[in-house]
Amino acid sequence: MAKGAGALIGLLAVITLLLAAVFGLISWITLLVLPDPASPSASDDPLEIFWTALIAAFEPSAIDSVHGWFFRIMMLVLALLGIVIFAGLIGVVSGAFDRRVASLQKGRSDVLERDYTLILGWNNKISTIVEQLSIANESRKRPVVVIMADLDQVEMEDSVRATVKTLRNTRLVFRTGDPKSTADLAIVRPSAARSIIILAPESAKDPDAEVIKTALALTRDPDRGSEPYSIVGELRAERNLEVARLAGGAETDWVMGADLIGRLIVQSCRQPGLAIVYQGLLDFTGSEFYFTRQPTLDGSTFLQAQLAFADTIIVGIDNGDELTLNPPPDAVIASADHLVVIAEDDSTIRLAEPGTFNPGELHRRPAPSPTAEHTVILGKNPGLNVLLRELDQFVAPGSTAQIVTAAKFKAPSDLQNLSVSHFPHDPTLRTTLDRLEFPRSSHVVVLAEAGRYESAAADNRTLVTLLHLRDLENQHGYKLNVVSEMLDDRNRAIAEVTEADDFVVSDKIVALALAQVSEDRRIKRLYDRLFQANGSEVYLRPAGLYVTPGVPVDFYSVLSAASQRGETAIGFRLASGARDRRRNYGIVINPVKTDIVTFESGDVIVVLAED
Repeated sequence: MAKGAGALIGLLAVITLLLAAVFGLISWITLLVLPDPASPSASDDPLEIFWTALIAAFEPSAIDSVHGWFFRIMMLVLALLGIVIFAGLIGVVSGAFDRRVASLQKGRSDVLERDYTLILGWNNKISTIVEQLSIANESRKRPVVVIMADLDQVEMEDSVRATVKTLRNTRLVFRTGDPKSTADLAIVRPSAARSIIILAPESAKDPDAEVIKTALALTRDPDRGSEPYSIVGELRAERNLEVARLAGGAETDWVMGADLIGRLIVQSCRQPGLAIVYQGLLDFTGSEFYFTRQPTLDGSTFLQAQLAFADTIIVGIDNGDELTLNPPPDAVIASADHLVVIAEDDSTIRLAEPGTFNPGELHRRPAPSPTAEHTVILGKNPGLNVLLRELDQFVAPGSTAQIVTAAKFKAPSDLQNLSVSHFPHDPTLRTTLDRLEFPRSSHVVVLAEAGRYESAAADNRTLVTLLHLRDLENQHGYKLNVVSEMLDDRNRAIAEVTEADDFVVSDKIVALALAQVSEDRRIKRLYDRLFQANGSEVYLRPAGLYVTPGVPVDFYSVLSAASQRGETAIGFRLASGARDRRRNYGIVINPVKTDIVTFESGDVIVVLAED
């Protein structure tokens, strides 16, 4: 029994053969000693009696073919024993089948697929990642996403299917196991995966340690294959980045969630609407970043290459060693260069007839001199210090930031342009907000207090704060530039009644970045360039800086006008749709360049620029 169902079935078979042999031998000897004229003679053929006994053990109806009462009684006893044996066989097979089904339900069987995306770990980003991968996989044949976490398989499957609207042609496979265990990792066969995503578990006291251990289990497994992995992992704290790089080696890219969100909030609070632009660039639903090789454009300038596409925006050049965003218009594309483009899909990247343009009147307004800014930050979370350091790199000397939180707070000591003060009160209380100096505030940031409250409770506190801010505006008649961080994208629709200028849905942004990097590791280098303070970033600038308001123009003209300013135009935002969710809040990224648009006062052009 300890050897399993196979050994039990073999034992029952041996017992059956022994019974048939014993009963056959007894019958044969009896016939030799006491021959029965009414029965067939078996003295010349003992195998015939053995065969009859064996059949009787499996099929009791075979007794009818036996003559003589002695034989009938012997075969009847054998048939009864055969029934007992057969019942035992059914029990063994049924038990083995039930155990196998239970094992499958527990998610402990080996994954047989190949070329799939493997997700190790579980948190609230899983649904967004699965949904994005299903969009990215639409052009693949029978794509598969494998998920393994230390949770019940049925619960995982029910959770994903309840939150993901459609999987398109993607099939999901769930397995239960510890991602840090090499034995459990063998179930999902990482060597057969196209890419691997490591998520930080929410329930862990030190989620970064769990992620790093998983990376170690993958890269240091002595039984792993020879092919290198393509791994992207999520980290929460910057202090763990160095040891994470040692654990993952060259096979792993790390997405710093707090760092990414901090940079995005800083840029968004200074430019309302920017978070929607970034979410659109990270989302597989619309247009996103791709790398493409176009040999016919070798020797062309960057501006000529921009005009060679009708429905694709070129934003940079990658020569393998260095990735440059928004290069000069006269930069020449070399034979080994890949173009960094924004396109709806990699299958839609195609050349068209070179566009012509008539930019009209180009308003060459001088750039305004940088002035000190005042920012009020309501709430505190683990990414606050990262946010302050990022803000310090963007603002002019003499700028200030006021942190409003009842929690303990100590400002970073390495800030150069930013002076930070702490107002120790609850930001959700109206009495607290009434005491703040909002009229002179340049920006207001409402942080989701993750770490202190659960996701739903943190978003509820954010909503209360936003409602108070909007009422303060109506009561005192001043305009606040409010950017709010949300944790759950489902709460954004409710929070929009507060008419905040922009929302940063932190968990969704990180999930989108993980999905994008898992599809192409070069995207990580692109994000590092795009979100840093040095180099080119995304800006939203008045349309009047590029074209004459009220004059119909196509996007070729906008591209040309931006190029003359040393910028790369990637889209625009129409003020008429700024509050309309169905129109993507007025933002259009990668427009068809031949479409005619009339820009009015309040409209902005989305550009890549150095400042």
